[in-house]
Amino acid sequence: MTIVVDTPGIDGLGKVVDVLRAWQDEGAPTQLHPGDLGWFWRSGPEATAEAVRTWSRDGRILAVGLLDGPGLLRLTIAPDARRDEEPARRLVEDVTTPEHGVLPAGRANVEAPADALVQDLLAEAGWGVDEPWTPLRRDLALPVPDPGLRIETVGPERAQAFTAVHRAAFDGSGFTAGRWHAMAAGLPYADARCLLAYDGRGDAVAAVTVWSAGPGRPGLLEPMGVHRDHRRRGHGRAITLAAAAALRELGSSSALVCTPSSRTGAVATYESAGFRPRPEVRDRYREA
Repeated sequence: MTIVVDTPGIDGLGKVVDVLRAWQDEGAPTQLHPGDLGWFWRSGPEATAEAVRTWSRDGRILAVGLLDGPGLLRLTIAPDARRDEEPARRLVEDVTTPEHGVLPAGRANVEAPADALVQDLLAEAGWGVDEPWTPLRRDLALPVPDPGLRIETVGPERAQAFTAVHRAAFDGSGFTAGRWHAMAAGLPYADARCLLAYDGRGDAVAAVTVWSAGPGRPGLLEPMGVHRDHRRRGHGRAITLAAAAALRELGSSSALVCTPSSRTGAVATYESAGFRPRPEVRDRYREA
């Protein structure tokens, strides 16, 4: 049997999203989520399709990768194939050989599930471990406390306000209303919501996008940010609680988020909203 690597094209993105949804499961290691693909969709369907790679055997997708930057491959693998040697060796061959069209020469990072054989094989090939990230999870079996702020579910008419808060939360962000509309037109957004939080003066102070993978599966917060002029007032906790409540309404079993461990303030914010840290994760990287 042969492992086939492919760039699926726009018409193939629906199958990729469905596969990613099916692989989300409670207890699974931190991995690529359909919401990650949905957030990338702000660049448009053509760019999203060009950034996706799939590895298949006998017509079944065994691994999905998202080129989330010039030298970063965010990779996940079917739960029953994570220790399968044949796809693992093909994956490593493809990511370590620039001519295969996955990663360019020079510095490169691969994000993969911690229990995947790919991790071991990359280590054998001399790839190191990069800075730690902290995944956090909140169970959604019980109702989520009220956030204490007015929360608005964002529709097309409020895209400008939503993206303005996002740009004020993330330095250098190029997220515009046009990009919001591109994201909202993407397949993963059918199970997503954008939320804005307003303080007592009516100012929009924080924003978040939440992505469901379907009922009974973990949902994702990506991204969450607080306007730079309204920080240190508990708004991060409030919008995170609102995000968890929205995912619960969408049927998610839990809410997930991941942030660099060095961002201790962000970790503390998520913990204050009832999220619990999971074991740290690290990319594998190759020096330039």
